[in-house]
Amino acid sequence: MDYIRTYKSFINSHNLSDAVRITVGIILPAVVLGYFNYLSAGIVVSLGAMCVGNADNPGPIHHRRNGMIACILILFTVTLLTGLASASPLLTGVLVTLFCFVFSMMGIFGNRASSIGVNALLVMVLSIDRPHQGWDILINAAYVMAGGIWYMVLSLLLYSIRPYKLTQQALGDCVQATARYLLIKASFYSRGTDYDKSYRQLVEQQIDVHEKQDLVRELLFKSRDIVKESTPIGRVLLMIFLDVVDLFERVMTSQQDYEALHLAFDDSPLLEQCRQLIVDMATELDEIGIAIKSGKPSEETSFLSSRLREVKESFGKFRDEHRRAGNVEGFISLRHILDSIQDIAERLHTLHGYTSYDLKPGKSGLTQADFEQFITHQDIDSKLLAENLTLRSNIFRHSIRVSIATIAGYLISRFLPLGHGYWILLTIIVILKPAYSLTKKRNVERLLGTFAGALAGLLIIYFISDRTALFTLMVLFMVGTYAFLRTNYLICVTLMTPYVLLLFHLLYPSDFRTIISDRVIDTAIGSGIAFLANIFIVPSWEHEQIVNYMVKTMEDNLHYFTDVSGAFLGKPVTVTQYKLSRKHAFVSLANLSDAFSRMLSEPRAKQKNSVRMHQFVVSNHMLTSHIATLAYYVPRLAVKYASDEYLPVVQAITGKMENAMQSLREPSGRAGIAENGSSAGKEGLRQLNEKGEVLMRDRKAELDRGITDSDTRLRLSEFKPVADQFNFIFKVAADMEKLSLELNYSSPASPSFSSPVPSS
Repeated sequence: MDYIRTYKSFINSHNLSDAVRITVGIILPAVVLGYFNYLSAGIVVSLGAMCVGNADNPGPIHHRRNGMIACILILFTVTLLTGLASASPLLTGVLVTLFCFVFSMMGIFGNRASSIGVNALLVMVLSIDRPHQGWDILINAAYVMAGGIWYMVLSLLLYSIRPYKLTQQALGDCVQATARYLLIKASFYSRGTDYDKSYRQLVEQQIDVHEKQDLVRELLFKSRDIVKESTPIGRVLLMIFLDVVDLFERVMTSQQDYEALHLAFDDSPLLEQCRQLIVDMATELDEIGIAIKSGKPSEETSFLSSRLREVKESFGKFRDEHRRAGNVEGFISLRHILDSIQDIAERLHTLHGYTSYDLKPGKSGLTQADFEQFITHQDIDSKLLAENLTLRSNIFRHSIRVSIATIAGYLISRFLPLGHGYWILLTIIVILKPAYSLTKKRNVERLLGTFAGALAGLLIIYFISDRTALFTLMVLFMVGTYAFLRTNYLICVTLMTPYVLLLFHLLYPSDFRTIISDRVIDTAIGSGIAFLANIFIVPSWEHEQIVNYMVKTMEDNLHYFTDVSGAFLGKPVTVTQYKLSRKHAFVSLANLSDAFSRMLSEPRAKQKNSVRMHQFVVSNHMLTSHIATLAYYVPRLAVKYASDEYLPVVQAITGKMENAMQSLREPSGRAGIAENGSSAGKEGLRQLNEKGEVLMRDRKAELDRGITDSDTRLRLSEFKPVADQFNFIFKVAADMEKLSLELNYSSPASPSFSSPVPSS
């Protein structure tokens, strides 16, 4: 690990910027009002600021503004109603149950609405612990509202000062995620590599790339000023993102028969040189990402170009010395790999130029109407709510689970002698997630983080008595808490616990040991309740709904393949249509990979057909990669080699993918599954391969005669890669057809629960 690059990346990240903003928003009201002897009011104002800050997720500014306004109004209402009901434990219990259900159901409207719901529950729980009487109830709610308004003003003010900063930081993260993907691709060139492990890492990293691309897409395409390309910075950021998405596709196009490559070239230094060159490119791409996040120009060196030149010279020398008629195919594959590396290096050069922001990039070629097609609009629709009021809805099940678990925690906190019983409710609300795997992960991280943080807090308070030093440490822990809130929950909780302990110690110095024991005990009780609730209260398991992701991935890959292969049939699609189908294919693949990862975290008894599922996910990744590779040849070769010869092959591949989808949708086995032109497809492939073999025989004959350069060499190097990709895609589609039938036969019919499947 390069610790300097890691440090630079963290310092310039939007997570740290958000953490500093939220910390200032929370601390300042308490400090200022405490200075004027209104500390109690300051703490309540800070509570309002904290809840609105937690819900201020990255996104377009008008979405953030509207979300914060909605959050402020909801927090005021919840605080007021909780205060009015606080005199009656029965009314409070009813309110807890109702609020937990209602605000958990807000998750159907997207992540921002879900965050608002969680923080509404947070302010409810904290208001239960601080009951008020008479007009104090209204005043307390007004303080919470004032805190929310203060934070919103601060957030909007900072945005007006640096309107592009968040987009730059998110875009830099996207570039770095792509660099990590490229780094994993380098592992395939290592001698003795574990292909299953590398594919698993590749699939997991694609989930991260998708999440980063999705955030940048929201920030760019939903920001009117940037979409209209009205400023130089906006145009540059837009062009960087479009180029990075194209670069990611280009990285995927390097899909090769790696086992054959190692068999042919493991005795030479060529594959290790390619691996090291890809690692160097990943490092340079990572540096570009950091430069974009910091807003400073990246420093391009001549190192990469000189290394590329050396590797190409080494390849040429080795080829001239070892090329024979029998190994010409391997050299063709290796030359295409070097061409891909050359293309990626040129794209890196372009990205370096963009980071200076003094270029005048051309128009993106996309209109505002085109951008609209690449983003998802989440409307607050009553029909969506009505459709999810059923046990077939995962969010509905989650809402019931949260309600029952929280009321159980409330009853325990009422009847057991616990000093800070509301921590039980907080733990349940924060830990309990719609998916079992996420709840399990958070449960473990919450417990480990709490124990580690409690130990750290104990040591700090034991050895440090100066209140100024303790306050400074508390602020640092607070910044760290919010910096890792959305990226690493274990570190977040580990830092949050000493922050909370130091806060209580500064406010109530005499109760320190009680606070530590309460924190640990209450967290353990809340974790236990959340864990049991996720298993026994209307549970939902990934194997019951993963088929939806599988079918969706197949559908989008089919559309992607249809758009790409159409160019070789003389029916090219528009650039916008191609990029849209590419985006849907990449997103669906990431969603499927994510669902499969969640399934592997569930109890072993619930991991239905995990081996075949893994094969299906990897096969989908290979399919998407080969389609992307085929797409790479479209601009240069589609017009030249367009022919009806490809039609039976395209129809056969389409048929196999449709068969796979039908098998997954219908528990009817092979019945009703048509051949869909399989025989014609095999015959079409045979003719394509025979055409390539003729060129190969002619080329081998030329090499035997000592002819190194000829028209045959050019035609072979152009035609064979295209034919190879159709062969690869046909084989993978056939494997997926077979896998889908096996999954169908081995899986008992089970209800298909609806689950929101992200589409961007």
